[in-house]
Amino acid sequence: MKKLFFVSLGCDKNLVDAEHMLSLLHADGYQITEDETEADVIIVNTCCFIEDAAQESVDTILEMASLKENGNLKALIVTGCLATRYSKDIGVEIPEVDGVVGASSYDEVKEVLDRVLAGEEHVDCEDDISRTPVDNGRILTTGGHYAYLKIAEGCDKNCSYCIIPKIRGHYRSFPMEKLLAEAMELVDKGVRELILVAQETTLYGSDLYGKKSLPELLHRLSQIKGLAWIRLLYAYPEEIDDQLIEEMASNPKVLHYIDMPIQHSDDYILGRMGRRTKRADIVDVIGKLRAAMPDICLRTTLICGFPGETEQMHQNQMDFIREMRFDRLGAFPYSREKGTVAYDMTPQVAEVTKQLWYDQTMRVQQEITFEKNKELIGRTLDVFIEGEIPDDRVYVGRTYRDAPDVDGYVFMDRDRQRMSGDLVRVRITKTKDYDLIGEIIDEDESAE
Repeated sequence: MKKLFFVSLGCDKNLVDAEHMLSLLHADGYQITEDETEADVIIVNTCCFIEDAAQESVDTILEMASLKENGNLKALIVTGCLATRYSKDIGVEIPEVDGVVGASSYDEVKEVLDRVLAGEEHVDCEDDISRTPVDNGRILTTGGHYAYLKIAEGCDKNCSYCIIPKIRGHYRSFPMEKLLAEAMELVDKGVRELILVAQETTLYGSDLYGKKSLPELLHRLSQIKGLAWIRLLYAYPEEIDDQLIEEMASNPKVLHYIDMPIQHSDDYILGRMGRRTKRADIVDVIGKLRAAMPDICLRTTLICGFPGETEQMHQNQMDFIREMRFDRLGAFPYSREKGTVAYDMTPQVAEVTKQLWYDQTMRVQQEITFEKNKELIGRTLDVFIEGEIPDDRVYVGRTYRDAPDVDGYVFMDRDRQRMSGDLVRVRITKTKDYDLIGEIIDEDESAE
C-alpha cells in the first residue's frame, strides 16, 4: 500500500480542497501517514495570496523535495493556488516536482499521480479556472467536531491588490441542495459546528438564483438536527443587508460572530483598492449589526501601507480602530503582487513604513481586545470543547467569539471526562492576554 503525506498551506478554503483530495486518494488505496520520511507520495497544497504565503509554499516544496534523496519519496505533487499561478515555472525552477495540479483541477490529482508513478516525467495538469471540480467526499482534518463548508468559489470583486480572481476564476455559488446534503453528511459524522467560507460568502446564490440567498441557506442549515453552531466568515460589508442581519439575529444556531474584511477606512485608499464601500458605509453596517445583536463579535482585516497611503491616512485609521472597537482584528503589510492593478500604482510605501504601521495597528488592537476580554469576566458563555491538556488537567475550548486558529481560547479545569465537540456552560473568571479562563457550571446541551 502506497503511503501519502499531505501538506496544506494557506486558507481554510484551500483546506477544504485538501480534504477532498485526501478522500479521493484514500479511496484509491493510499494510506495517509503523518511521517513524511516514510511517504511514497507527498502532496503540497499551496497558497500564493501574498508574497510571504508564496515563499512559505516554495520553502515547503523544497523541504519535501529533499526527501527524494533522504527518504522513500517517489512522487512529489504540487497543487493549489501556486500551482495555478506558476504551473509552467514550477517544474523548471524545482525539477524535483513530478506533477502540478491547479486549484480548479484538484479532482484530477489521482490521474496525475498514476501517470507519474507509471514513469511520466513532470505531468502538468492544465487548469481551467472557470470549472468547478467534481465533489468526491471529504476526509476531515479538523478533528471531526467542526468543519468548513465552502459555499462558493472564485470572486468577481477584482480589488486592485488581489490576484485571487486570476487564480480561482469568477464567482460561482454551489447549489443549495448540494450544500445541504454535504452539511447533513458532515453532521452525521459528528460535526457540530459548520463554518461557512468562500472568497465572499455574502453574495452566495446571486449567480444561481438571481438574488442573494445566504439568509435562506443559513435558515435551512439550521434545521439540521444535531448541528449546534453556524459561523459566518468573509462577509463583505457592502453586501451585508437587513435580511442577513435579521436571519443572524433571530436564528439561535447562527452565531453572533461575523468576519467582515474592510481592508481600510480611508475613502481615498478604499477607492484605489477598488473596494465598493466608503468609511460612512462601514460605520453604518457596523451600527446595524450591533443594534440587532448587541453581543456580536466583529472581526475584520486591514492592509497597512497601500500605495498612496500617507501618515495622516494611517493615523486616521488608528482613530477609526479606536472608535469602532473591533473585537478581533488582523492586519498585514501591503504585498505588491505582479498581475494586479496596484502593482504599478505610485507612490509605493517603503517596507519599513509598512511594517511600522502594521506594528502600530496591532498594538492599538491588542489594547482593545484585552479590554473587551476583561469585560467578559463574570459572564456565562457556551463553550465548545476542543481538547485537553492532560498534564495540567485542563480543557481547551472556544466561545462563539472564537473562530478556530485565528481567535482565542478558553481554558477550564477538567471536572470529568468530556469529548471534543461537547458544549458546556462556562463562567469566565479571569483573562490571560487573548485567552479566557473559566469554570464549567453546566452539562452539555445537544442541538435540536
